[in-house]
Amino acid sequence: MVVSKNAVFSKQLFLAFTNLYRKKETQMKIGCPKEIKPQEFRVGLTPTAVFELTRNEHSVLIETNAGGGAGFSDQDYRNSGADIAETSEDVFATSDMIIKVKEPQAIERKMLREGQLLFTYLHLAPDPDQTQDLMDSGCTAIAYETVTDDNGGLPLLAPMSEVAGRLSPQVGAWTLQKANGGRGVLLGGVPGVEASKVLVIGGGIVGTNAARVAAGMGANVTVIDRSLTRLRYLDDLFSGTFKNAFASAAVLAELAASADLIIGAVLVPGAAAPKLISKSHLTTLKSGAAIVDVAIDQGGCFETSRATTHEDPIYEVEGIMHYCVANMPGAVSRTSTIALGNATLPFVMALANKGWKQACSDDIHLLNGLNVHAGDLTYQAVGEALGIPTIAPGLLLRTVA
Repeated sequence: MVVSKNAVFSKQLFLAFTNLYRKKETQMKIGCPKEIKPQEFRVGLTPTAVFELTRNEHSVLIETNAGGGAGFSDQDYRNSGADIAETSEDVFATSDMIIKVKEPQAIERKMLREGQLLFTYLHLAPDPDQTQDLMDSGCTAIAYETVTDDNGGLPLLAPMSEVAGRLSPQVGAWTLQKANGGRGVLLGGVPGVEASKVLVIGGGIVGTNAARVAAGMGANVTVIDRSLTRLRYLDDLFSGTFKNAFASAAVLAELAASADLIIGAVLVPGAAAPKLISKSHLTTLKSGAAIVDVAIDQGGCFETSRATTHEDPIYEVEGIMHYCVANMPGAVSRTSTIALGNATLPFVMALANKGWKQACSDDIHLLNGLNVHAGDLTYQAVGEALGIPTIAPGLLLRTVA
């Protein structure tokens, strides 16, 4: 059979128009508002991410000065293909998907609408008000902190856990200074003066990074964890750098009583953190000792923990200084923004290119990030923490048109 040149041209023209139509049909409007949580300087999208999105035919709207705290100007975003909005209202009103860093604040939650996609940290388990507002909005909310990977890890939580872990001895040392209400001890000591004792509760990413840095500062460090496998791994990797012990109530009480600094690095994915040290327990600790609760986003792992800000980070209970800043990585906003952007970009691209339903159908790990959809709560650990019925995300996918 002979095919004419005109027929070939017509077919090529048809395919070109078809591809153009498909691009327009799948194009997504993506918005990134400026973070409004106190002292939060990170931003949800970097100019690099904007460039990748716009070259894939998506439109990106960035609120003016959203990246200023991380060192990215409006012109940086324009150069990458974004448009600049004057207000967050403009961003929320015109975007199909909202990319943020921290959980939406009350005023932002009022701007969410049915069918809109929200991709950010949520930490819903200790936050019933946010959970209810997200359900009432009708939006679809995917939480960074519950997206998983093939190794059983949390790839979008990991970079911020690394940052928070490495920061925790630094802020703990500052909290221990006498001018801040602490014991007045130097973490690493000096010749002839004993180094401070640091207890790290939890041997995951936060705890490992905290112990590594604290030991590097010269402190006497012990990590406790309930996983013998993890303790063996830490011993093999850091043998001699810091000590470790199996976590039990008795061991925790003994080590806490002798510690100058206690770093809470416990994580139960998506769920409220367990309370490991009670208020009554504080009286057994050294006067002026410092607690750094890195688990505060999930409600904190000390009974006396309450979220603070970089503006007013510490408070005292029973003579113990508490540092419980809920967005610790925001203190090093440029490093944190770039690290987070590197981790989120593949998922952002999948959501933009495919839409949330297809992206989650194709990737069980992204589906594990689904926390709320159209009024339903879809993450079991959050439901258990708040007493709200949940629907399994896989079942929900099968019922969504």
